[in-house]
Amino acid sequence: MELTDYLRIFRKRGWIVILVALIAAASAFAFSKLQTPVYSASVKLSVNPARADWGLSNATKDLLRNYVENIRTHRMAKEVIDRAQLDMDTTALLGKLFVSPAADTFTLQLECRDTDPEVAMTIVQTVSEVFVEDRDAWNQNQDKRDQIDVTILDNVWNLGYRQYSPNTKINTAAAGLFGLLAGLLVIFFLEWLEQDVIRSAADVERTIGVTVLGSIPPGPADASARRPSAARRRFFRPRPV
Repeated sequence: MELTDYLRIFRKRGWIVILVALIAAASAFAFSKLQTPVYSASVKLSVNPARADWGLSNATKDLLRNYVENIRTHRMAKEVIDRAQLDMDTTALLGKLFVSPAADTFTLQLECRDTDPEVAMTIVQTVSEVFVEDRDAWNQNQDKRDQIDVTILDNVWNLGYRQYSPNTKINTAAAGLFGLLAGLLVIFFLEWLEQDVIRSAADVERTIGVTVLGSIPPGPADASARRPSAARRRFFRPRPV
């Protein structure tokens, strides 16, 4: 197909593409608005070795993964629930908590997701405080040169929270793009179904590649053939009552 053929198709059926895209975007927007929002709150912990020693630094990097496992224990979750007086069990709390270690920056990213932003902030802040206290207690039994300090970089109450899902803008844009692609498939499918249908001189020229100089209109014989004969009209004449 040449460029002119594509232009002809879009002029003829382009409204289908626009309509499908609008319907898809509107549906995604409405679906996003009907969903219950989930909010996210996060805290970053800094893990600092007591001295700038290569061995201790590497040991600290290796301990980051162990710290993740220590944070995500039912014992830790139970202490957080009791301290913050939360109405949930340890399994539900751990399902809301996510911990990511970053060995290159010696940090731990703690994130909590909940439908209530206050609950999300309370959980992540309390978990951070409990873990810092636990590490401080561990340091008391270590030589000062071998201690690893854990501190909270920013208080969650200063950072606030953000909406994690649904992301209405992204959902709407993605659905609109999908609608455009679906609309294109629809119009090319319709064009494929009608590729053998000839309705005009332009269709003839495009099919056989020969310029059409004229067409033969229907003659009088054809017109008279379509009219019922006098005898037939008499036959179907209604009888008087």
